[in-house]
Amino acid sequence: MKVSARTRYGVRLMLFLAFNYGKGTVFLKEIAEKEDISEKFLSQIIIPLRGVGLVNSIRGAHGGYMLSRPPGEITIKDIVKVLDKDLNFVKINEKDVYFSKKTVACVNQLVWSKLEKSISETLEAISLKSIVDNYRDNEDNNLMYNI
Repeated sequence: MKVSARTRYGVRLMLFLAFNYGKGTVFLKEIAEKEDISEKFLSQIIIPLRGVGLVNSIRGAHGGYMLSRPPGEITIKDIVKVLDKDLNFVKINEKDVYFSKKTVACVNQLVWSKLEKSISETLEAISLKSIVDNYRDNEDNNLMYNI
């Protein structure tokens, strides 16, 4: 199973916007600098996210990008579907020479399809808000007090 750089960076971009939700717009340049991602790459990633309505953009001096709806309404699956278009993380080799077609079909149905379903359900269960909340909870718990 491999998640593309496009998807990984897209999730980071969306999380950055989630952390800034309700505070106005954010420039891609700021996201690129803080997340250490190429601004050019981010500009390629933001286009499909905006195209499906996950992100809004505002032009002008006070413009930038923001989430189109609250972070609790956007799941990681929403992002992956846009950026990878293929939720089949397990690539199945139908021409497996070591097993019969019946055995391959059985394994595909019992193992790989369940794994795909589990991955899909997990991605759908995780919202941007849940990640932001988890980060903030852990940040509060890890405060260091020096006397």
